[in-house]
Amino acid sequence: MAHFARLNEDNIVVQVIVIKNERTQDGNGDEVESIGAAFCETITEGTWKQTSYNINMRGCYAGVGMTYMENVATLGVASTDVFIGQQSHPSWTIDPTVVEWKSPLGDVPGLTTSQIAANQFYEWDENAYQADTSDPKTVGWILRDDPF
Repeated sequence: MAHFARLNEDNIVVQVIVIKNERTQDGNGDEVESIGAAFCETITEGTWKQTSYNINMRGCYAGVGMTYMENVATLGVASTDVFIGQQSHPSWTIDPTVVEWKSPLGDVPGLTTSQIAANQFYEWDENAYQADTSDPKTVGWILRDDPF
């Protein structure tokens, strides 16, 4: 089965459908994305991009609400096209090795045993990051107490 994502005018995924592989094949039996996309347009007008449930194209499987981006330097390849979740914070950028957003300060800090016991967690605070005047910036991950 072949999977296709329909994009709105802002390249946001609004629908994902599954079609038979035969609907994507040329006269030689080879899978061709444009043939599958053309078939999808007969179902619902729009821009269609193929996605892979097995994650062997475009970084990850497309889901409703994700963004389709072109010319993204990620997965070790410049000028690629990917599906990616919404950017959670303005300062975050796409990781060059995986298709996901990363904070400018790196991964979430690890928790100590006592922090885990106290039900604490780290949360990104964009306002704190933007307010940080040090160069380079060091503030962004804020240790919080679980309110429950």
